[in-house]
Amino acid sequence: MMINKIPNPAYRIETKRLVIRCYAPSDSQLLQDSILQSVEHLKPWMAWAHDEPLPLELRDKAVQRFRGRFDLGEDYVYGIFNPEETRLIGGTGLHKRGGDKELEIGYWIHKDFINQGFVTESTAALTRVAFEICHVHRVEIHCDPGNFASAAVPRKLGYIHEGTLREKTRFLDRWSDSMVWSLLESEYPNSPAAKAEVRVFWASGEKLL
Repeated sequence: MMINKIPNPAYRIETKRLVIRCYAPSDSQLLQDSILQSVEHLKPWMAWAHDEPLPLELRDKAVQRFRGRFDLGEDYVYGIFNPEETRLIGGTGLHKRGGDKELEIGYWIHKDFINQGFVTESTAALTRVAFEICHVHRVEIHCDPGNFASAAVPRKLGYIHEGTLREKTRFLDRWSDSMVWSLLESEYPNSPAAKAEVRVFWASGEKLL
């Protein structure tokens, strides 16, 4: 079995309007509030939203698990915060679900922040991290064909729609189709994502980009 050998990416990313960073234990309440305020908005697209509401103690454990797996290089889950870091706008991540030198970006957004370009902004930032810090060959984004807002994000950033996989994903009591979008390292320099304005930091505070 091929091992996905990708180094730890940035711990903190700053864009024009956002702070995108790995979770800390103190973020549990912000995550709890954001999900519970948006759960009905998330249910059509996120199977995990149907398990809500979770008690805060389970949210604490989830945040600890996110950070632990991040530090171990197993999976990179990020929170999307406002600049003051007083609200959790949404969640995103760089996930090792594919092959060697490949990452997948996922995302969700709080109901109060839809249609404001925050997901596109955060996804552009993670695309830069994937190619310029993790040095991957390929980045993918998957979404339900019916989720037009989600599909618009990779389209705006120069990703290519490779195809739609039929009944690819189990969603509660049914199977759903999955659109597959990708961007290759050869395509990245000319993509809109490469022009994203970001400041990227390591865990120590060292600036990487």
